Amino acid sequence: MAAVYRRELKSYFQSMTGYVFIAFMVLFIGIYFMAYNMMSGYPYFSYTLSGMVTIIMIGIPVLTMRSFADDRKTKTDQLLLTSPVSVGKIVLGKYLSMVTVFAVPVVLSCLCPLIIKMNGTAHLKADYAAILAFFLLGCVYIAIGMFISSLTESQIIAAVGTFGIILLLLLWPNLVGFLPTTALGSLIGFFLLWSLAVLIVNRVTSHTGLAVILEAAGIIVMVGLYLIKKGLFDRALTNVMEKVAITGVFQNFATHYIFDLGGLVTYISIIFLLVFLTVQSIEKRRWS
Repeated sequence: MAAVYRRELKSYFQSMTGYVFIAFMVLFIGIYFMAYNMMSGYPYFSYTLSGMVTIIMIGIPVLTMRSFADDRKTKTDQLLLTSPVSVGKIVLGKYLSMVTVFAVPVVLSCLCPLIIKMNGTAHLKADYAAILAFFLLGCVYIAIGMFISSLTESQIIAAVGTFGIILLLLLWPNLVGFLPTTALGSLIGFFLLWSLAVLIVNRVTSHTGLAVILEAAGIIVMVGLYLIKKGLFDRALTNVMEKVAITGVFQNFATHYIFDLGGLVTYISIIFLLVFLTVQSIEKRRWS
């Protein structure tokens, strides 16, 4: 894994992608920091990080789009897949190299709360907790981008797909209000979500029989619950989808100044899940 990590990290700086990404992030951190904290006098650096959530929506797809798509297009993935290194270590090496590049501007941003303290009142604990949450949110986005990149050989499709998903997650809290709140509407919504999950499983594993069994089992369970206790589905879809808004965890740190330990565990769990799905996606191509 260490060899893959060094190779990938070196490639980001040989191709200038790493330098451009770091410069892009540092530039906007500096702009927001000057506008909000230095000129407007906001004592919380987390206010600057709230603005950066939109910026990483642009930067992360550029960082992740080539992770697997480029290897797949140039056929260099065959060298990796036939090497003695396991697929899991290959995926982790690539993922950690991207996290390292992302960590550079995040580490540099740790100086900003100290600058605020030198010039007035600062809230270091709240600010550094928000930086931690921001870093893990970025790691989640990187894991999303890496998974999308493993599904295609086009870097453009990987970048656009990652951007679209991150944008959807960013707008999700506002979109939840348009979901149906009736029991029947919730049932239909759960049907669609379950079918999407089964489709992803089938896409990753190519096991049609397993997909059919999962689809049938899900339909039977949901219809059974609906017939037995219909009231259980009232506003159920809305309540479940509200919890999918992963940016809410970061907002707990940045806006409400709450140390949301459960939210951090959620971020880490999502990262592990997406890394696992990426491994399965690569394994499928390895044996196909």
